[in-house]
Amino acid sequence: MTRIAIIGHGAMGRELVQLASPLGMTVTEIFDLTRPVTTADRDTFDVAIDFSWPDAVVENVRAVTALGRPIVIGTTGWYGRMDDVERLIESGQTGCVWGSNFNIGTHLFLRVVRRAAELIDPHTAFDIAIHEWHHHRKKDSPSGTALSTAQNILAALPRKTHVESEAQHERIDPSALHVTSTRVGEVVGRHQVTIDSPYESIEITHTAKNRQGFAQGALLAASWIEHRKGFYDVSSLIDSLTQEREAP
Repeated sequence: MTRIAIIGHGAMGRELVQLASPLGMTVTEIFDLTRPVTTADRDTFDVAIDFSWPDAVVENVRAVTALGRPIVIGTTGWYGRMDDVERLIESGQTGCVWGSNFNIGTHLFLRVVRRAAELIDPHTAFDIAIHEWHHHRKKDSPSGTALSTAQNILAALPRKTHVESEAQHERIDPSALHVTSTRVGEVVGRHQVTIDSPYESIEITHTAKNRQGFAQGALLAASWIEHRKGFYDVSSLIDSLTQEREAP
């Protein structure tokens, strides 16, 4: 049975505790501001899952890799330190899966959006933008998933060259992909891509109903990375599992 250490005992941490046992795992450690990961003992857990705070991620990874354990990072907003985290994983000779969203449906959404961007490429009357909604406690804006969605669009639609996430007070640069956000109430997560022309509009939306899908995906990632080394994003995990199921 895989032993899980949870870093950050907020809403996602509590979901992980509830879902671990039904998935054949056990939570043996919980770390938070009052009990940091630096107090950990390597013999008490097999994989750590981080749903903490952006500013804490690098030091959490440093502490976990020092124990020779792999980590799953579900925290968002730390991506400016990506190189630092990857170096820690490599030097510690352990494993990491990171992602802005571990919900399986989100990754289906990303693939649909990318294909839609490819299809509208020759049809210049169509413009495209992203809007996302999350609960009022979310600290990063735009969300990590919105930025991942944007990167998929930029890769498939050459006339969009960069993300613009600030409010526009004059005509927007046609080459900018506008990514906007709303923080309100208890919205778990909603991402919408709007494709618009003078004649018609297409909307592609993913709505998370609760946090269980995120938690289930993170626990799946923990099981997958337990005996692997290397630095992976969650899409690599999804691709790997898909290939395994399709193999004869």
